[in-house]
Amino acid sequence: MNNENFKTKKYIKGKGKFTSFLIEGEDIMSIRERLSGNEASATAMKQINPDVVAAFPITPSTEIPQYFSTFVDNGMVDTEFVAVESEHSAMSACIGAEAAGARAMTATSANGLSLMWEMIYIASGMRLPIVMSLVNRAVSGPLNIHNDHSDAMGVRDAGWIMLFSETNQEAYDNLLMAHRIAENEKVQLPLMVCQDGFITSHSIENIELLEDAKVKEFVGEYHPKHYLLNKKEPMAMGPMDLQAFLFEHKYEQAEAMRRAKDVILEVSKEFEKMTGRKYGLFEEYKLEDAEIAIVCMNSTAGTTKEVVDQLREKGIKAGLLKIRVFRPFPAEEIAKALSHLKAVAVLDKADSLNGAGGALFTDVTSAMQVEKVNVPTASYIYGIGGRDTTTKDIESVFNDLLEDTKKEKIENPYRYVGLRKE
Repeated sequence: MNNENFKTKKYIKGKGKFTSFLIEGEDIMSIRERLSGNEASATAMKQINPDVVAAFPITPSTEIPQYFSTFVDNGMVDTEFVAVESEHSAMSACIGAEAAGARAMTATSANGLSLMWEMIYIASGMRLPIVMSLVNRAVSGPLNIHNDHSDAMGVRDAGWIMLFSETNQEAYDNLLMAHRIAENEKVQLPLMVCQDGFITSHSIENIELLEDAKVKEFVGEYHPKHYLLNKKEPMAMGPMDLQAFLFEHKYEQAEAMRRAKDVILEVSKEFEKMTGRKYGLFEEYKLEDAEIAIVCMNSTAGTTKEVVDQLREKGIKAGLLKIRVFRPFPAEEIAKALSHLKAVAVLDKADSLNGAGGALFTDVTSAMQVEKVNVPTASYIYGIGGRDTTTKDIESVFNDLLEDTKKEKIENPYRYVGLRKE
């Protein structure tokens, strides 16, 4: 917490360490814990107390429903926990529950998300605000259980809002905001909160939790306007939708995604007033006066911040733009934030295998083209299958950018970092 408006007092209550913050005259209890990313996500789900959770285990997200099932067993939530036979069934159960008028959540990773693929599109097409915790992992094959972003990139155009989380704290906070965003009447779209498998999901970090009552008040109750169990409004969901209407329905989905950007900012602002933790569409780290910068998502941003600090000490004006909201993609805002730079590197933790850079790179460069921002930009593929990305790797990217600023045009803009070339 680095807000001057906070007055802080600390005390011990029972076994947990609590901190009370006085924010604009309101006494807010913050509970300090040390949790893994999976524990933090499961705790957020417990505090939200959804009507239905349906899940099937898959590494590295297994712990989320596992922890949550203990909350159910201990009577800490009154959620209907559905242990299904596959991830396809998990999303199907969430769709059925949400269509019936219940608030539904799930969690998965990699091949589990791939098995859901059919139902992922149905969930968004039916405009059902399901919330998913996606613990990012490489999609087979070959089989790999470690982190990259190939699972998320595989569904990037499936009509789900996508929030990315650098830390365990951000994964927790994003989940607390998720239902407020997804269920907003201007939006009505499903939402996934992404975090890096093992890197944050299984790593323990200091985290500040809100009181259960505060979470309940912030998230609110779910009262959908249209649902199958409303006997006063008989309706069909998921019917055949042919040439006469599908085009218009997909347009409405796209418009809802565009409106989601403002809703995300509104909810984030309200969350900031409550916690002091500020979230936007992206984070600019020492970017304002930077000459070279990296664009990336999730935990790699932490490594990049360390390198930016080191380079600043040497007089090199390096910066970072960390994407939080990947869908809806904040194209205009990103282009503006990067417009003053001399060179940019976009880091993708998944290769699109198209010969023209990763998905984030193509989105960023498309935005810059539309907004007429002429900054030399290079694509870097990194971290595939959990390959470690060190400060040395990130520094090498910045060194490349320094060389790029000396040239009229970037040579070979499609690059790899951390790749063994022998």
